Amino acid sequence: MALPLDDLATAVQALVGLWPRGADGAGVIEGTASGDLIAINAVIGTARRLLDAAASQVAAEVARQSRPELGRDSLAKKQGFRNATTLLSATLGTTGGDAARLVQVGNATAPRMLLTGETAPAKYPHVATEIAAGRIGAAAASAIIAMLDRVVMRAGIAAVDHAEQALATQAAGLTLDQLAKVLARAEAYLDPDGVQPREDELRSQRSLHIRRDRDGMIVLTAKLDPEHAAPVKNVIEAMVTAELQAQRDAVACVSPGGGGDGDGGGDGNAPVAADLESPRRSIAQMQADALVRVCEHLLGCDHRDTPLPGATVVVRVSLDDLRSGTGHATIDGIDTPICIGTARRMAADAGVIPLVLGGDSDILDWGRQKRLFTAAQKRALVERDGGCAHCGAPPGMAKVHHIRWWKRDAGPTDLRNGILLCDACHHLIHDDGWEIRIDGTGVEARVWFIPPPYLDPLQRPRLGGRRRFDYIAA
Repeated sequence: MALPLDDLATAVQALVGLWPRGADGAGVIEGTASGDLIAINAVIGTARRLLDAAASQVAAEVARQSRPELGRDSLAKKQGFRNATTLLSATLGTTGGDAARLVQVGNATAPRMLLTGETAPAKYPHVATEIAAGRIGAAAASAIIAMLDRVVMRAGIAAVDHAEQALATQAAGLTLDQLAKVLARAEAYLDPDGVQPREDELRSQRSLHIRRDRDGMIVLTAKLDPEHAAPVKNVIEAMVTAELQAQRDAVACVSPGGGGDGDGGGDGNAPVAADLESPRRSIAQMQADALVRVCEHLLGCDHRDTPLPGATVVVRVSLDDLRSGTGHATIDGIDTPICIGTARRMAADAGVIPLVLGGDSDILDWGRQKRLFTAAQKRALVERDGGCAHCGAPPGMAKVHHIRWWKRDAGPTDLRNGILLCDACHHLIHDDGWEIRIDGTGVEARVWFIPPPYLDPLQRPRLGGRRRFDYIAA
């Protein structure tokens, strides 16, 4: 494994050159041009990841020289620390968990010394390559390593090596939350027999505690497994999303020139202007109110109308897996996979759709005969995009939009011209001049977002859709 120090020195030197200076020569970040600020941030990110690579190697060697069997000769004890983790966390200013992860990454990505004195390759060479190049950091490397360690005995060395290579490459540019979603899908693919035991364990831990605090507030603390969380999460998210959309529609109705962007957004009646005068609530408050409204309906409340667009639970499973009873399934909006038995059980419930893509009864291409995309078309696009194709938000928070606008570009209401975007990404894409390109057809097509020249003069395409956020085995 190549030393990261030369690349680290290069990155730091580049940062020194980019850092702005005021008239007195002092470094001043405030007021930096946006393009320069993005460049500085990118170099800082690379430098931090390269520093992670160096720190993980050092941490692993500190741990090796602090082995418990060395007793008083342990490096950590000579320095006045109980073990390597406390030494590292104190000197690096991290938590014990962060220090342990550095040791884990260093042990798994550094060349190994055999009993014969010969040097063997790193346990995970693909992760080692990516962290040494500064493309992924220690936290991402640790998450990949931990998952592969869990499945290697059941999946086999060859499958794990292939998965390591795919995941190490895919992790670059993902947040840790996004990577966790990918790893959950990868683990289900590599170890399908382990899905049900993990699911059973989660189900056994489900709970809801209701108590009254000293201020008189009733506190609900809940933990739900994926199967039971899906309807709760989808209903509450759908109610909050509908309410936020109603607020935006109300603002558009009273604002000069309001009325949408003309690309085939939603329809429906906007709230009366008086709604604009109601106190603004946080998302957490809106979610609490949504839960109350659901319970009011269950008690027989018949004077409230609760809109639930997008609240249907969709369970996705391949036909082969469904027939054989092996493999796994996923629930839209839930990151944790479920076993086939749970998928079959959920498919028998009302309000749950087992996805059958492109069935004879569904017209998936409407051309210019219909402006708004249908529910069937959205389900098909969810299979391709996974949710918001740009940021990965759950399907319930995304709408189908025309890539070529309905009015301005005479764009058809077809799958090849549709894309799932949440409201924030929709405005970002259209307002800031991004372009969207679809390569291929059907659910296997790849979605690319092309930034405007002022953001990236080379306009390098950025992968979006399910292929960015889901685990792709092949």
